[in-house]
Amino acid sequence: MKIKQTYLKGKSVFIVSLIVIGITILTVYLTGINYNRSLTSNLFLSLGIIATALFLFITYGLYTGIGLIDNFPKFRKFKNRDLTSGVTNMDLPSIDGGDGIGGLIVSILWWILMSILFVIFLLVLEAVFWFSLFIILAMLYWVFFGALKFVFNKSKDTKGIIGISVMYSFAYTLLYVGWIFGIVYFTEIIK
Repeated sequence: MKIKQTYLKGKSVFIVSLIVIGITILTVYLTGINYNRSLTSNLFLSLGIIATALFLFITYGLYTGIGLIDNFPKFRKFKNRDLTSGVTNMDLPSIDGGDGIGGLIVSILWWILMSILFVIFLLVLEAVFWFSLFIILAMLYWVFFGALKFVFNKSKDTKGIIGISVMYSFAYTLLYVGWIFGIVYFTEIIK
C-alpha cells in the first residue's frame, strides 16, 4: 500500500512564518533590554533565529516528505483603474475679493495653486503606496510559497533520508537567508 504524501497549505506556512517573525522580534527585544547592542548585532541575531527556524522546518519537511498546496488568493483578480477614478469633483470655494488689494489676490492664487499641487501629490502618493503594497505582497508570496514549494519538490527524493535532507536544507537556507547576512555584513564593513 502506497502512503499518501502529506501536504501543507500555503496560508498555514504563512501564519507559522508570521509567528516565527513575532517570536524573533520578541526575543531580540527581551534579550536586548539589558544589553546595549547595535542595530547590526540585532540584525544578525534576528537573521540567525530566522535561519535556524527555516533550516529546521525545511529539514523536517524534506525528511518527512511534505509538499505544499497553493491556496493563496490570486493576484490576477485585481483590476487596474485610473488614478483619478476615486477623486470626486472638488468645488473650490469662491472668494469674491473685488478689485481691492493685490496681496489678497496673490495669496488667493497661491492658495488655489497649492491646493491643486497638494491633491496631485496625494494622488501620486496613493499610487505609489498601492504599487508598493502589491510588490510587497508578491514578494511575500514568493518567499512563503514559491521558494518553499521549489524546495519541497525534492521531498520525494529525500523522504526518510536525514543526511540528504540536511544537505538540501543547509543549501537552501544558505541561499535564502545568506544573501541578507551578506548585505548586513558588507554594510557594516563599508561604514
